[in-house]
Amino acid sequence: MSQDRVAVVIPSRYASSRFPGKPLAMLCGKPMVQHVYEKAAASTADLTVVATDHQAIYDTVAGFGGRAVMTAESHPSGTDRIAEAVSRLGEKIDIVVNVQGDEPLIPTSVIDELIVIMKSDPAIEMATVAVPGDRNGMTENNVKVVFGSDRFALYFSRSMIPFLRSGGEEAPVYLHWGIYAYRKSALDRFVSLPPGRLENCEKLEQLRALENGIRIYVLLSELESIGIDTPEDLIRAEKKLREGR
Repeated sequence: MSQDRVAVVIPSRYASSRFPGKPLAMLCGKPMVQHVYEKAAASTADLTVVATDHQAIYDTVAGFGGRAVMTAESHPSGTDRIAEAVSRLGEKIDIVVNVQGDEPLIPTSVIDELIVIMKSDPAIEMATVAVPGDRNGMTENNVKVVFGSDRFALYFSRSMIPFLRSGGEEAPVYLHWGIYAYRKSALDRFVSLPPGRLENCEKLEQLRALENGIRIYVLLSELESIGIDTPEDLIRAEKKLREGR
């Protein structure tokens, strides 16, 4: 396995249409961003850093002993924010893992599995995670992914894929989990590309990679997390954390 240096970068914006200030929302006595940071810092990555556009988040991370980087407010996506943060580190980084700042329950083992995949196969430019889903009750907010026998993604969509036509053979549904690993060269290339036609249609930035020939390996996991998009999600996450104690 390679000796590539790995950085976990956690994009953390203060503004949110559904839940403003959510990185600082308290969860079992700690701000949410601290839960995410501690899960990432426990991984085998060489360093963990929060990429933020807000002084209060920066100060909070510094307050619990973490490392943070201030980035521009104007970034169109979390990936662009991550790329700026990595450029500001001033260190040699070979692999970048993007852990969303609203995933306080993310298992550290999933981060480590992505790191192993990237270190074990230099041909993989980008990797992500999917978990088994259920056709019933899913909405456009649940992003689905289909992949080939080689585990490389064929497409991501907010629509139901694969579509089950009447009389068709049942096929499993997989939900995309928004954690990514990139080779630094692939990350730099990704953010240099303009948004593509499919990306603009589905509003899914990972489609920019597929449209431009950057293949995405899909790690399958049976583990679960709770992404925090609303105050109600925070209540669910707190219940889950307390049950696990």
